[in-house]
Amino acid sequence: MKIAEGQQKFVQAWGTLGAQWGINRTMAQIHAVLFLSPESLTTDDIMERLGISRGNANMNLRALIDWGIVFKEFKPGERKEFFYTTKNTHQLARQVMKERRRREIEPVLSILEELSDVKDDGTKEGKEFVKVTKEMKAFVEEANHLAAFLSKAEKNWITGKLLKLLK
Repeated sequence: MKIAEGQQKFVQAWGTLGAQWGINRTMAQIHAVLFLSPESLTTDDIMERLGISRGNANMNLRALIDWGIVFKEFKPGERKEFFYTTKNTHQLARQVMKERRRREIEPVLSILEELSDVKDDGTKEGKEFVKVTKEMKAFVEEANHLAAFLSKAEKNWITGKLLKLLK
């Protein structure tokens, strides 16, 4: 397999994986293109490599910047903006985990906190509601603590501990 073919296969696979994780496929593909690129790229470069419109590229680049995994760079003498991403996979994973925690876990935890004020009204439904939301809140709090811990953990520690758990 030639490099260009391998790169294309990686970009497509990263896009599919991103879609399974709940993010836009094009957003994941843009990230993959930047991840594989040895240097920062312009919006035009990204559009050409993926065959997407300027609006699609700009919208997804803004989203990737909001996630904290793509960065803007200005080069002296250039009018265009250049974009790049970290090549450190552990740093990338920690940032994604941090953002998913902020965007997904914390809002659910906030709702479950509100629901913990609901009082059991003595009915079967009331008892079940209180029981289930209390258990869910405990689980989400544990997930939140784990995600917070892992998003702060260092590369070597994470790798070492996870490998020990998997053996």
